[in-house]
Amino acid sequence: MNSMESLVIATPDGQCPAYLFRPAGAGPWPVVLMLMDGMGIRPALFAMAERIAAHGYLTLLPDLFYRSGPYAPMNAKTVFTDPVQRKELAERFFVHATAANFMRDVGAFLAFLAQHPDARPGPVGVTGYCMGGRTALSAAGTFPERIAAIAAFHPGRMATDKPDSPHLLAPRVRARVHICGARDDKDFDDAEKARLVTALQDGGVAFTLETANALHGWVPADTLVHDAAEAERHYATLFALLDGTMGRAAA
Repeated sequence: MNSMESLVIATPDGQCPAYLFRPAGAGPWPVVLMLMDGMGIRPALFAMAERIAAHGYLTLLPDLFYRSGPYAPMNAKTVFTDPVQRKELAERFFVHATAANFMRDVGAFLAFLAQHPDARPGPVGVTGYCMGGRTALSAAGTFPERIAAIAAFHPGRMATDKPDSPHLLAPRVRARVHICGARDDKDFDDAEKARLVTALQDGGVAFTLETANALHGWVPADTLVHDAAEAERHYATLFALLDGTMGRAAA
């Protein structure tokens, strides 16, 4: 069986709790950095990381909300519908969820992985969900030599008018890119998809973009909109991308 190790990674901004999932057998293994959604670290994300590790990838799941201090696992079914929880999410957690902060974090995660004895040398893969999907694309443009493939599932705000929009980094991206949006997603609508496609095409990026027949947040099993069939398709797509780009250890 694969195993999980709790650890702490030093970043320029503090100490980030993280979870490292090892495949069964002996390493070193190719590496996947898994970037969480906007509902924080919780058992549903552990299950996803375990699934990736079981496929043959050393998987690092860091807590991107560490700047806000320790917190109990959030209830993904109520955090966005309960006004009190939503207010805390915005004022305590999302206030720190900036591209600049996350890119400093990703730099620290990549440095940690580069020195880890269980990590196979070479570029890594990145998979992200919701805000983690947006962060994955930004990371590919910020650390092009270190990232071989990225996948973004039900991401939002991928191609906005803001100066830190991920699509502006397209000319620097060298990774293979897969983006899978949600249907009826106001944060990633058809106009934004078109802008992103243009940026990726102009940047010479090898990419695929699709829209799942599911609502924003469908992959984690604890959300109100979880779609089991589309979640399974997400794993198949993710593993095809990673295996085709980096290869993998025997599962």
